[in-house]
Amino acid sequence: MHMQKLIVLLRRHRRLALTGGAGAVVVLAAVLYFMPAKPVSHYLTSPASIGDIEDTVLATGAIEALQQVSVGAQVSGQLKSLKVKLGDDVVQGQLVAEIDSLTQQNALHTAEANLLDMKAQKQAAQASLVQLDLAYTRQKTLLAQDATSHSDVESADASLKSAHASLAELDARIRQAAIAVDTAKLNLAYTKITSPLSGKVVAIVTKEGQTVNASQSAPTIIKVARLDTVTVKAEISEADVTRVKPGQRVYFTILGEPDRPYKTTLRSVEPAPTSISTDTTSSTTTTSTSSSSTAVYYNGLLDVPNAEGKLRISMTTEVHIVLGEARKALMIPSSALDKPGPDGRYKLRVVLPDQSVATRYVRIGLNNRVNAQVLDGLRQGEQVIVGEANASTAVSSTNNRPGPPPGMM
Repeated sequence: MHMQKLIVLLRRHRRLALTGGAGAVVVLAAVLYFMPAKPVSHYLTSPASIGDIEDTVLATGAIEALQQVSVGAQVSGQLKSLKVKLGDDVVQGQLVAEIDSLTQQNALHTAEANLLDMKAQKQAAQASLVQLDLAYTRQKTLLAQDATSHSDVESADASLKSAHASLAELDARIRQAAIAVDTAKLNLAYTKITSPLSGKVVAIVTKEGQTVNASQSAPTIIKVARLDTVTVKAEISEADVTRVKPGQRVYFTILGEPDRPYKTTLRSVEPAPTSISTDTTSSTTTTSTSSSSTAVYYNGLLDVPNAEGKLRISMTTEVHIVLGEARKALMIPSSALDKPGPDGRYKLRVVLPDQSVATRYVRIGLNNRVNAQVLDGLRQGEQVIVGEANASTAVSSTNNRPGPPPGMM
């Protein structure tokens, strides 16, 4: 009897123990379900790799002809004929246009006639001089015989000297008339316009039949440019101009061929900014304006052979002036760098294969603000930490959570 009661009592306690344990499990599961996940730190890394690195100054430029001239008219008149077309190749001294020369021919004929008149007057003056010289000689002879007076001798002497002066004046006027003839010949020659250099006709400003007036300025007929070699004017900002110098390697691209670099060297950097050619105000006003609101640029000049003729006047270029370069260098992103230490080295953190973090102290060479050259302190392939982000294992959407534990529904 007592044995049966003991068995019943033990079974009852067992049921209570099982019931209490199950409740504790349910409570623990609910707490774990609604508790936010602990954030886990994730590193953004980039491997140290081998490659080429350049430190360059970027500038925008425009193509100009190495040499370009405006071929103009130095005399007035109607453009009688134009001997060239746009795009024609011309050589130095080639006839490119003619102006109606009737006015200049008449001027030459007038000058030549005036010269002939002056020469004829000189011949008459020379004959008169001979006559006056003989008269003076005769008066001196008569005076020696007391056959004339002193006043007659003095009068003959004065006439002779006046004749010499008139002859000298005529000589000067003859030289002046000869100069007028030369000027008239030159003006006549100006009616035939020739090219001062060999090149290509890049513009025709005056057409056949137009009248040009050269009394105040020389009107332009055509423009000729040498395009076998072109010049690129690159606008270098004042922040970069102190770092560039003639002789540095340069490459540039054009909009039509963005993948083809044209290589050359920097010929020179102009000493004054590009705005100096357009400044009309005083230097004080210009300086104040430039420092307050206007960007300052200096032209860098570089010459490029143009045998294929692809480079044309006024094309826009993207110019890279190479300050330094390194081939097959160990590189890391510049964003991994902080301020250098007292010894000039930079402190880096790298992630090791076992996911632990180690510190490296490196020496940096070239740094173009995108990549930096590592001289020592790091090995190829090491994962350099460039950033850090926190990610939670818990997701805000309940659709991504696991279902509630049994008994919670």
